[in-house]
Amino acid sequence: ALASMVMAADLDVSLRVLVPCVENCVAGNAFRPSDVITSRSGQTVEIGNTDAEGRLILADCLTLATEGAEFPDLLLDMATLTGAHRVALGWDLPGIFTDSDTLAQELYDKGLEHHDPVWRLPLWKPYDKMIDSKIADMNNIGSVPWGGAITAALFLKRFVNGCPNWVHIDFNGWTREKPGFPEGGEPQAVRAIYEMLREQYPPRS
Repeated sequence: ALASMVMAADLDVSLRVLVPCVENCVAGNAFRPSDVITSRSGQTVEIGNTDAEGRLILADCLTLATEGAEFPDLLLDMATLTGAHRVALGWDLPGIFTDSDTLAQELYDKGLEHHDPVWRLPLWKPYDKMIDSKIADMNNIGSVPWGGAITAALFLKRFVNGCPNWVHIDFNGWTREKPGFPEGGEPQAVRAIYEMLREQYPPRS
């Protein structure tokens, strides 16, 4: 949805869209708990939870997005990644993770202005050790059952090659019935992001 809006408005950006997809199925060649896989970045990941497969493909996607000479000025990833985000913020508020105070404030302001609210959650460095592994560079799940949205974001951060303007959006993608919003799929945070981009990169014509 966001890419369609950007292209339709002809914003003055060089847009690259990567869509990682995965299906969680049982098969003879499926990975198992305690397996160690090598990511696109070369970092190794211990499989602590086979249901945390989405962050594995998203990590490779972030690595691909930051490879080579075309390093992005802005790197956004969006995923219905964790149930922990919904426990923390409920149905209506996407959680955003970024080290950039400027980006966080811009998204918050645009969200309020355009009735598409977002809420910043911390990339809390002391929690980074929760995804350490004794047999790999990291584990794909936190070592404790709390702060799961934060540890998932910290996992992804290890794959962005130091991109200073990276934003991870963990969202629900669904809304309950309320005035102006019928029950069903909802492109949460899309309007806020689009308005931020439109202000920074006005249409070419």
